Amino acid sequence: MILDKFKLDGKVAIVTGAARGLGQAMALGLAEAGADVSLVDIIDMSETSTQIKKLGRRCTDTRVDLAQKANVDVIIQNTLDHLGSVDILLNNAGIIRRAPLLEFSEKDWDDVMNINIRALFFLSQAAASVMVKQGKGGKIINIASMLSFQGGILVPSYTSSKSAVMGLTRLLANELAPHQINVNAIAPGYMATDNTAPLRADPVRNKAILERIPAGRWGEPEDLKGIIVFLASAAADYLQGYTIAVDGGWLAR
Repeated sequence: MILDKFKLDGKVAIVTGAARGLGQAMALGLAEAGADVSLVDIIDMSETSTQIKKLGRRCTDTRVDLAQKANVDVIIQNTLDHLGSVDILLNNAGIIRRAPLLEFSEKDWDDVMNINIRALFFLSQAAASVMVKQGKGGKIINIASMLSFQGGILVPSYTSSKSAVMGLTRLLANELAPHQINVNAIAPGYMATDNTAPLRADPVRNKAILERIPAGRWGEPEDLKGIIVFLASAAADYLQGYTIAVDGGWLAR
């Protein structure tokens, strides 16, 4: 039956940026579909962990700074030690810095690139190595952005990093497909999260954004549960290297 292909029973998922917002919602969505979850963040993840355990799923967490490459091995080892395998990787962690182009600092450039693309690559590399050794395939899902497709303003490092996420998703898919590892990405639209709080607080920007979204509202973290379960499941076994926009129709406008 087709609905059985969406079940994640017996799978183990690593979710970065899992303490709150989009990461928390997607981690819960994976758990609701049957996966055990390894949470990763630089801040406390107890709220997410508690909710996952209430669903009857196993959960572990690794509180580390993803900007430090050495922590990649810590994440993988903790997941294997506590949950036994790595079947799904969700690269959700990301940061943003806003400033006019002519004032944008080197630190704001490096901080964003280190988390949004460098950490994503090295964690994908490590997780894929485990998946190849396990010999049963796997799923890697990256979080891109509307700014993977558009230029935006005031966020040069964010736009650059998220454009790179879409390109790297394609490369990873090409190289890992022979190992039955699917690599795809989600490009969330304008979502009600901490990252967009300054935009929602600005009445002019908020109005302009809402007027362009056909759905007529900001997205909510729960809006990503369906697509993350699909991409993590056997239902998406023939989807490879694609970035799916979940944006209320923003790009269709």
